[in-house]
Amino acid sequence: MTETGIQRVFGGRVLRWLRVLRADLWTARADPLPAFGRLRRVPHGVLCIAAFGITLGGTAQLTDNGRLGFSYGFLIALAQGGAVALALWRPIPAWWLSTTASVVGAVMVHFSLTGGDAHDFTWPWTAAGILSQLLVLLLLALRVRTRVSVEALALTVLVILVLQAVWEAPHQQSAGPQQSTGPPAIALSAVAVLFGIALRSRREARAEVGRLTTLTAEERARRTLLEERNRIARELHDVVAHHMSVISIQAQVAPHLVENPPDELRENLEGIRNNALEALTELRRVLGVLRSEDPGTDTPADGGDDPHSPQPTLDRLDALVENTRAAGLTVTTRTTGERRPLPSGVELSAYRIVQEALSNVLRHAPGARASVEVAYVPYGLRVEVVNSRPLHEAPSSPGAGHGLLGMRERAAMLGGDLSAHPRSNGGYQVSAFLPVDPRADGPDLPVALDLATDPKDHPA
Repeated sequence: MTETGIQRVFGGRVLRWLRVLRADLWTARADPLPAFGRLRRVPHGVLCIAAFGITLGGTAQLTDNGRLGFSYGFLIALAQGGAVALALWRPIPAWWLSTTASVVGAVMVHFSLTGGDAHDFTWPWTAAGILSQLLVLLLLALRVRTRVSVEALALTVLVILVLQAVWEAPHQQSAGPQQSTGPPAIALSAVAVLFGIALRSRREARAEVGRLTTLTAEERARRTLLEERNRIARELHDVVAHHMSVISIQAQVAPHLVENPPDELRENLEGIRNNALEALTELRRVLGVLRSEDPGTDTPADGGDDPHSPQPTLDRLDALVENTRAAGLTVTTRTTGERRPLPSGVELSAYRIVQEALSNVLRHAPGARASVEVAYVPYGLRVEVVNSRPLHEAPSSPGAGHGLLGMRERAAMLGGDLSAHPRSNGGYQVSAFLPVDPRADGPDLPVALDLATDPKDHPA
C-alpha cells in the first residue's frame, strides 16, 4: 500500500472516530437520574448540597489562592457546582460545562499568577474542580453506554495532559513550585468512571433479571391456564361424544318407528347419522392430540382403576366424600332444593369443583373441618365448600397452581362465576354458581362409549 493510500485509510478512520464522538458527546438529550430504591430521592438532595459546597469552596480557592476577582471566581465556581446539579437531568451537557469551567479557570489562573506567588494553588485543577468533575463523570457513567463514558474520560485525561504539557514548566519557572493535581485527577476520574460503569451494569442486570422473572411468571401462568383448559377439554370430550352418540343411535332407530317411512326421511336420517359418526371420529382424533401433548396423566375418574370409565356426576359425590374422609378429613355434606337431573357439563364441573376444593383443604389446611353444600336453585346450581381454621401449618406444596385456576375456568366455561377467599376465622371458602336453563332437560340415558378420558386426580 502506498503512502497516499495509508493516509487515506488513516484519515478515513479518524473521520469515523470523530463522527462517533460527535454522535455520542454532542447531544443535549435529557436522561433524568432515577430514584434509588428505598433511598428514593435522597441522593438527589445530597448532590444538590454538594453542588452548593463546590460553588462556595471553588469561589474561595479561585479568589484567594488563584488571585482572580470575585466575579470571575464566582462564575467559574458556579459553573462547576451547577454542572453537578445539571448532571441529575442532562449528564453529557453537564460534563461539557464542568470541563469547560475547569479549563477556563486553569487558563485564567495561569495568566493571573504569572510572575506572582502560586505556592498555595493546585494546578491545573482546583480541589472543587476535581470534585465537580468526579461527580459529573460518575453521574454520566451511571446513565450512558460504556463507550460514551470511556470517551468522556479519555477527553478529560487529554485536557489535563495538554494543560500540564503546555503551561506547567514555564509557569513553574516563573511562579515557583506548585502542587500538581494532574495525576491524582486522572486516577480519580478513572475510578469514578469504572465505579459508575459497574453500578450501571449491576442495575441493568437486576432490571433484566426482573424482566425475565416477570416473563417467566407470565409464561408459567399462561402454560398453567393452557394445561388446565386441556384437562377440561379432555373431560368434556366424553360429554360431547355421549350426545353425539345419542344423536347417531336415534337417527338409526327413527326410521323403524314409522311405518313405511318416505325415502327422503331415510336419506335425511342417514345423513344425520353419518355426520354424527364423522364428528365422533374427529373427536377421537382431537382427544389423541390432547393426550399426546400431556402423556402420563391418564388417571381414572374418581380414583378408579379403569381410565375408560365414564365422567363423574353428582351421583358419585357421596363416594368422593367418603374417600376424602378416609384420607383423614372431617367432611359434612348438605343438599338443598329439589334435586333434578342437570346437563352433563354442569354436573361434571360441579363434581370437579368440589373435588378440587376438598383436595386443597387436605393439602393446605391440615386438621381443618370441611363442609360441602350443593343447592339446586331454579336457574342453576350453587356449590359451596367451606373449611375451618387449620390446626397446624401446612407443609410446602409443589403444586403448579391448577386448583383455583381450573375451578374458575370450569365456572366461566358454563357462564357462571366462582369466588375463593379466606374467612375471618382463618378458614377458607369456595363458592360457585353454575347457571342452567330451567327449560333444559337432564342428560340422556348413558350410551356405552369406547372413549378415554383424563380427569383430575382424586384428592384421596
